[in-house]
Amino acid sequence: MKKTDIGVVGFMYGVCILFYVLSLDLKPEAQTYPRFIIVILFALTTLYVIQMIIAARRHGITSGVEEIFAGFLPKQFFGVLLMIIAYLILMYLVGFYASTVLLMVSCLLFLRVPKWQIIVSTLAIIGLIYGSFTLFLGVKLPVGLLLK
Repeated sequence: MKKTDIGVVGFMYGVCILFYVLSLDLKPEAQTYPRFIIVILFALTTLYVIQMIIAARRHGITSGVEEIFAGFLPKQFFGVLLMIIAYLILMYLVGFYASTVLLMVSCLLFLRVPKWQIIVSTLAIIGLIYGSFTLFLGVKLPVGLLLK
């Protein structure tokens, strides 16, 4: 077990609590899907805690900080960070779907992912988002100022 794992677990439990509290503001019909996802995330985090305890008993506890930054590539990190900031601005201007496709394609090209995988993953994610949010939940995603 690594000491850094404790922070990850705390963060994940915090995310579960935050999204549960935010889901209380939704209509009762719209609370089902978010709560289902929160329960899955909570269960997986709890399984990870159990795995951490077993690993700590077998192998002891290490720092883990050295391993986290062992393969750190600043150019990749800051490049993707800038793309995410641009994504948030573009979502405001051109809407969710267009900016999401642009972010996915640009990030995956920047990370040198094969083109066929870029096409498949982008279509799959957009299809899943459209099916779950637009069709199933009836949530209106941002359209953008330029497309209104």
